[in-house]
Amino acid sequence: MYIKKIVVAILILGLIGAGVFAYRVYSTFFTPNTSFNNKEAFVYIGSNDSFADVKEQLEPLLTDLPSFQKAAERKGYASNIRGGKYRISKGMTNNDIINNLRVNNIPVRVSFNNQENIASLAGRISEQIEADSLSLLKVFNDTEFLGENGFDKETKLALYIPNSYEFFWNTSAEEFRDRMLKEYKRFWTEDRLAKAKAQGMTPTEVVSLAAIVHKETAKVDERPRVAGVYLNRLRSGMLLQADPTVIYAIKKETGNYDTIIKRVLYRDLEMDSPYNTYKYGGVPPGPITMPDISAVDAVLNPEKHNYYYFVANVKNFGYHMFAENIAQHNRNKAQYIRWLNEQKINR
Repeated sequence: MYIKKIVVAILILGLIGAGVFAYRVYSTFFTPNTSFNNKEAFVYIGSNDSFADVKEQLEPLLTDLPSFQKAAERKGYASNIRGGKYRISKGMTNNDIINNLRVNNIPVRVSFNNQENIASLAGRISEQIEADSLSLLKVFNDTEFLGENGFDKETKLALYIPNSYEFFWNTSAEEFRDRMLKEYKRFWTEDRLAKAKAQGMTPTEVVSLAAIVHKETAKVDERPRVAGVYLNRLRSGMLLQADPTVIYAIKKETGNYDTIIKRVLYRDLEMDSPYNTYKYGGVPPGPITMPDISAVDAVLNPEKHNYYYFVANVKNFGYHMFAENIAQHNRNKAQYIRWLNEQKINR
């Protein structure tokens, strides 16, 4: 009888112990453990982050950090961190969170356009993925990579087609650059290459001319007409004489790309730079900015006309007045100069 009581007591204690253990396991793994009020929160885990780094990010988001640590250690996550961007939804349990951090790396949208130089592009991209601007700049300027793929220090900006792309946040600098090379090759279809050839231009020359078109007019519907003007000049052996190239030459010379120049002066036209299209013929050695795709396609599909000149239309701002000859152009130009003087725009 006594032994039977002991056995029963042991069984009861065992059941209690099992119940306590089961409760602790359940609490550790399957109890909601989020402390934020929004529907979701995001964590960004670096490629070289440790479990301590992960805990530091999660601490303000969790109700019970020690229980998460215990669960992470038991599930082997603490020693198998994976970089990326991860979503944590309100009400998730430790088990849910760990499973998410293991497999649900969320892609991010990386967008860029209108960068005037490779350094500003690196800065723009570094705001959107893990790679920092210095590592991006290093791979962007890799002369071996550039040479192998038909670019140089002047044309390297032409490699990057402005658009929105999907990446994982923990993409490295090399992975980003190599993906952009694939996108560049995808962009330059047989049709676009054939049109460039018909213009007597290489893809980088098209982009360089498109950059001027882009700077000359923000009106997408006007870009084919502006492109037609510059192509007419090239075919006739005229200088492009594009003010945006002079402005770029000044910025490049000073290294200050934030300089605002609203009016090009006659003395600026004497600047000795291969980008000064008032002194040097043909297309500049590289793009003066990153042109929109619409500007590139405008050069590939220009409006056919007999215009060789244009100037800003002060009666319809944003658009231009076009002329077939210098006499007509000078009359149009006089209106613009008068307006500049009235507005006291001297630089």
